[in-house]
Amino acid sequence: MGNGELGVGIVGHAFMGAAHSQAWRTAPRFFELPVQPVMRLLAGRDAQRAHDAAARLGWQESTDDWRDLIERDDIAIVDICTPGDSHAEIAVAALEAGKHVLCEKPLANTADEAVAMTEAADRAARSGTVAMVGFNYRRVPAIALARRFVAQGRIGPIRHVRAVYLQDWIVDPEFPLVWRLQADRAGAGALGDLGAHIIDLAQFVTDDLLGGVSALTETFVTRRPLAEGSTGLSAGGAGTAMGEVTVDDAALFIGRFDDGAMASFEATRFATGRRNSLRLEINGGDGSLAFDFEAMNELWFYDHTLDADEAGFRRILATEPSHPYMDAWWPPGHGLGYEHTFTHEIADLVTAIGKGEQPRPTFADGLQVQRVLQAVLDSAAADAAWTPVPH
Repeated sequence: MGNGELGVGIVGHAFMGAAHSQAWRTAPRFFELPVQPVMRLLAGRDAQRAHDAAARLGWQESTDDWRDLIERDDIAIVDICTPGDSHAEIAVAALEAGKHVLCEKPLANTADEAVAMTEAADRAARSGTVAMVGFNYRRVPAIALARRFVAQGRIGPIRHVRAVYLQDWIVDPEFPLVWRLQADRAGAGALGDLGAHIIDLAQFVTDDLLGGVSALTETFVTRRPLAEGSTGLSAGGAGTAMGEVTVDDAALFIGRFDDGAMASFEATRFATGRRNSLRLEINGGDGSLAFDFEAMNELWFYDHTLDADEAGFRRILATEPSHPYMDAWWPPGHGLGYEHTFTHEIADLVTAIGKGEQPRPTFADGLQVQRVLQAVLDSAAADAAWTPVPH
């Protein structure tokens, strides 16, 4: 970092790479950052595709080897937007080279990998290098407002948490065997992809940790047509090359938080008609909070301390300048979208780096989510046996 600039390199340029790239372009234009990020180098597996993506997404240069990011002195932060099977290798190498790291969720494919990454982050922190996990939904203003309400004691002691993440993008059995459906690439299916988000949100908003779970998982379509880059070849009907789906299609589990609150979680890619429905409801002794990402600018609040003749859920439109992140954007009532969560993520990261502070969520936070994921898988494999979550 020099002359008030922070050189950035990114690994990956598909869905998450594009979302992060837009955030790197946008954050310094809307937020007053202590240091300016410069989009220097994009890495991908194919040189031509990486070149084209860099030009399209706003990066100065491209490469087909992520190790180039590690070796360059003008890159201070490495942004990892790859499948989970490469997170540990890239993150540990970057941290050992003194680079700050932003890594997409879930942190790793296994708890052991997440431990190694967290230990590397702890070592790097001694010299001022930071690492953060990309749980972008924390940066929805309404979600951040819900956490504020809980911290202020507005709903009293937490009794019950319900977290649901519903999608339907693989309902069609002819949908191809992409990397997200292969355990060696993704680690887990709906559980790791969607469940990681709602686990993190539940723990973030309540400021409490899950202490144990009892779980079921299911794979509804076990074989799919092969996609480019997929593995697990087997015979298919009418000459179609097929592969084995090695992750869950849906996960359902209950849990208990350390402070005693009960919780239920549901993550599925088979909820027909639900494109990206993430819902969170928290019930406390003095009130409740409810959020649905399909109406992401709204937080619903029930104040149980009011008299019954005036009590009821009321909608809070989380677009006021006093609400989290909103003072950087539009006049009240002008809502934000999915892409803004990543912009807030980048703004928080760069601000922390510029101030010499540790951003959240840390790799340790990501490790805790990974341990919940592992406990869910272990419980499901043991016929829903109650399984403690180590802290």
